[in-house]
Amino acid sequence: MTSPVRAVWRSPAPTPPPPRRVWRDWVLVGMLPPLVLLEAAVRPEVPWRWGWAIVLLALVPTLFWRRTRPFTMLAVAFGVGTLVSVVVGGDPQLFTTAYFLVLVYSVLRWGSGRAMVGGAALVLAGTLAPLLLETPSPSPVDLVGGLAVVVTTGSLGLAFRWRAGARARELERMRLLEREELARELHDTVAHHVSAIAIQAQAGAAVAAQHPDAATEALRVIEGEASRTLDEMRAMVRVLRRSDAPELAPVPGLDDLGRLTSSPAGGPAVTVELEGDTASVPPAIGAAVFRIAQEAVTNSRRHAHGATRVEVRVRVDGDGVRLEVHDDGEAVASGRPGFGLTGMAERAALLGGRCEAGRRDGGGWTVTAALPRAGWPT
Repeated sequence: MTSPVRAVWRSPAPTPPPPRRVWRDWVLVGMLPPLVLLEAAVRPEVPWRWGWAIVLLALVPTLFWRRTRPFTMLAVAFGVGTLVSVVVGGDPQLFTTAYFLVLVYSVLRWGSGRAMVGGAALVLAGTLAPLLLETPSPSPVDLVGGLAVVVTTGSLGLAFRWRAGARARELERMRLLEREELARELHDTVAHHVSAIAIQAQAGAAVAAQHPDAATEALRVIEGEASRTLDEMRAMVRVLRRSDAPELAPVPGLDDLGRLTSSPAGGPAVTVELEGDTASVPPAIGAAVFRIAQEAVTNSRRHAHGATRVEVRVRVDGDGVRLEVHDDGEAVASGRPGFGLTGMAERAALLGGRCEAGRRDGGGWTVTAALPRAGWPT
């Protein structure tokens, strides 16, 4: 087999799987028998009309399984129809035979690759069979017309199959994007508070013996961070469950960068410097800058060994927003790789910018992010 045919042959059935029965199936199966009998009664010129009517009535139940067993039902219908045609010496001339096209459509809409290839071969053979069986042979106009109807029906099945597949792929892409966004939010909010809890717990354990008051203060900070973590987790759960209309917290922005200056006891001092027209920055850009700065400060507190200060600088100018977070500590490799740098880079990339992190020549670790105005929503 050639590559295209081999690719079709190996393709699986479409997902999600089709429903077994719907109300339309019962309506269709209920309407066809009266129509078959009515046509056989009003068209006495059709040869073997009552024989063909019995055959068509016997094959109507194939419509019930046309989605779950499309090729089998098509093979049964076309096989019986071809066999009867050979016996009586001609094709059925009843118009109600057109319901066979529903089986053709089902093979290309719901069948696997093997079913589609086999169904196409079966339909082609059934369409061309009158050339050998009937005397006289059908005219070229009738043959082309029959092929056109079959091809049109099959094309509709393929079109709906492709549309359903495209929609499923788009839904999966949206799920992945939502999962990535949720992962970033969890890392940038909840993980930020959990990191502060871990730092305070370590500091409290270190000074508990000599300075009980300091240890008590560390416990108070841990309690506050734990409460904020629980509040944010509950807010996320309410949004994900969509069981009610949660009260949405304001989106953090550049004006909230001052919250990062509250350093844990024994941690590096954090300073924030803003330059330029910060009021002109859209909320989405401000939120991204805040989250990147928050993650960079958290990383400095956790991984910058011996750091005494962390400087956060934000400059807004005609080109966009530039963020720089620098500490004077010595970078220490984390025992387990995290997703902080990945999340910061993704946030910047979504807005057409970039985010980089690395050691500075003069010492310390620096995170820089640039968000150009071209990526700002309008």
